[in-house]
Amino acid sequence: METLGYLIDGFGVALSPMNLMIAAFGAFLGTIVGMLPGLGPINGVAILMPLAFALKLPPETALILLAAVYVGCEYGGRISSILLNVPGDAGAIMTTLDGYPMARKGLGGVALSISAWSSFIGSVIATIGIVAFAPLLARWALAFGPAEYFALMCFAFACIAGLMGDAPMKAGLAAIIGLSLSTVGLDSNSGVYRFTGGDVHLSDGIQFIVVVIGVFSVSEILLMLEHQHSSAGMIKETGRKLFNWAEQKLAWWPSVRSGVVGFVVGVLPGAGATIASAMTYSMEKRLSGDSGTFGEGDIRGVAAPEAANNASAAGSFVPMLTLGVPGSGTTAVMVGALTLYNITPGPALFTQQPDLVWGLIASLFLANVILLAINIPLIGAFIKVLSVPNWMLVPGILAVSTVGVYAVHATTFDLMLMAGFGLIGYLLRKQGVPMAPLILGFVLGDLMEQNLRRAMSITNGEIGILFESPISIGLWICAATMVIVPPLVRRFSRNGRNGRVEPLQA
Repeated sequence: METLGYLIDGFGVALSPMNLMIAAFGAFLGTIVGMLPGLGPINGVAILMPLAFALKLPPETALILLAAVYVGCEYGGRISSILLNVPGDAGAIMTTLDGYPMARKGLGGVALSISAWSSFIGSVIATIGIVAFAPLLARWALAFGPAEYFALMCFAFACIAGLMGDAPMKAGLAAIIGLSLSTVGLDSNSGVYRFTGGDVHLSDGIQFIVVVIGVFSVSEILLMLEHQHSSAGMIKETGRKLFNWAEQKLAWWPSVRSGVVGFVVGVLPGAGATIASAMTYSMEKRLSGDSGTFGEGDIRGVAAPEAANNASAAGSFVPMLTLGVPGSGTTAVMVGALTLYNITPGPALFTQQPDLVWGLIASLFLANVILLAINIPLIGAFIKVLSVPNWMLVPGILAVSTVGVYAVHATTFDLMLMAGFGLIGYLLRKQGVPMAPLILGFVLGDLMEQNLRRAMSITNGEIGILFESPISIGLWICAATMVIVPPLVRRFSRNGRNGRVEPLQA
């Protein structure tokens, strides 16, 4: 009952006219920033943080603004993923797998509406989880050390094998390419430059936006140009803009399950929406069995990752508020915003600044309602991009992509690198190699390496630390299950249909 009283007080803070207006503005701006490829929530929050401080907004109002932008970016990232096959940020990568095929079938509006609804469900589940379980989950998150995080990363990569159905080897190849790209640049432990070829432009490593724009956006442009003289591969203009009852029913439980999983993953500092969306997509693909059409435009393949990445975003507030440890890169920026106000996040924050904490939590509920109210009516405006002819759409995508990449370091080297990745991505996609595992490998590679090194340094190189704790053992068992069981299921299913045993295929 005490928690409920605090939450009611928080709604009193969040529903003040000023804070309500700020939340609506932040939600709308976050949606716009999220739909622009390469920007993402970190950039959106980082851009607004000095503005909030310069305007001398009260700390609770500033935090509400930044939180609304954060959640709005997670909503907005799905728009370019579905309509253009270009993820707005890493958390929206999995949405492209079924969202873009739906758009090509003329169901872009349905995909956008169901993704908005699933995002709402996932965020609400996670916000309820913050209210109910924040202190408990924060203590549980402390049990994750370097060994546990390494096992978690391996489990995430094991899930990737399920993303390509009968061709897990191609998914594995893509993941290895992504991992290799993540090793380029300055080694943070030894200070040695790795795989730079002596080029100073690679000293900081390869930027995420260069890779994601290259393998998704540029390769997609090449595919669009290839099919410009035929109907194959072209996006059809959508008719229906909203999901129907049958589609909502089909997506309901995947959204709920993915919201819960996404929240739990979001509580783990550094895990983030990328892992959450990959895990839940793979989970729903397994649960669907033969009834699923994942990768071809299955509505569950849109609902699951969208619910998960939004739930993960909300879950990342738990370690920030309770432990003072940022749960994601975006919340790390928000911790910096709090320090500008001489506020130190942590356990004492709940007693010393209850209006700030509970006002923020209440504003998350309101921001999700505002975002749903904004995104559903704007679907008609979003899908107008589908009616743009290729001779205008292709240069437009290329212009936005080029500006986004050039803005990182303002060098032509990044543009050439983007073009190179685009050509490689095009050739790989022609051979049926998926791009999502490549990006996941690139995003998670550095985290995986750093946690492995930390674990090894604790025991002076003894590998046994990776298998000591119950959490690590459980994650290794889950990873092994994801690798071993699916091929066996496919072989026995073929055996049952054909009456004979067929060899496992890559």
